[in-house]
Amino acid sequence: MSNHKELIVWQKGIALVKSIYELTKTFPREETFGLKSQMQRAAVSISSNIAEGYGRIFPKEPINFLNIALGSAAELETQLIISRELRYVSEVEYTEMSKQNNEVIYMLTALVKSFQK
Repeated sequence: MSNHKELIVWQKGIALVKSIYELTKTFPREETFGLKSQMQRAAVSISSNIAEGYGRIFPKEPINFLNIALGSAAELETQLIISRELRYVSEVEYTEMSKQNNEVIYMLTALVKSFQK
């Protein structure tokens, strides 16, 4: 693999960012600097950390950044639940976003394990 853009997990992370930005457009105005911003930053952090890890030259560094990306995905998962509980998103929207996020989590976990071998 020559760079991070070839990774399917990075590509799915970018798609997740786009979905989160679209989803949060409907959030109340008072959430502009609260939950909305946190969700957007967590989503952006996933692909950003994958890219940063792949940009490092030392073998153990990618694992650290992939773990940070996993943490951001877990953070986003929590924020999606909060959004559903506050009724900022419907059950259908929550299910779709959660599905996308869980797919990224699964792929990141597999990628971390492959680096650890």
